[in-house]
Amino acid sequence: MRWPIFFDAFGNPTRLKILLALMEAGELCTCDLSAITKLSVSAISHQLRILKDRKIVTYRKDGKNVFYRLDDDHITEILRVTLEHLSEVR
Repeated sequence: MRWPIFFDAFGNPTRLKILLALMEAGELCTCDLSAITKLSVSAISHQLRILKDRKIVTYRKDGKNVFYRLDDDHITEILRVTLEHLSEVR
């Protein structure tokens, strides 16, 4: 995977909201992410597709519901360190 493509996924405010929500909750369905971000399910699905393609989130199906979570602990750590750094910069 190319670095710019990976980090570009973190640069979009909607995708970042999704990632932070998943970091906090652990696992959420599309409808929960829609409610959190106040965006349509369709818009959330589009952003999740980008995050899935870049191996940043993964999913599991439970009947008709699809639940998303961060792909692994490395993604969580990248987000945690970023938030920590930003809190120090202020």
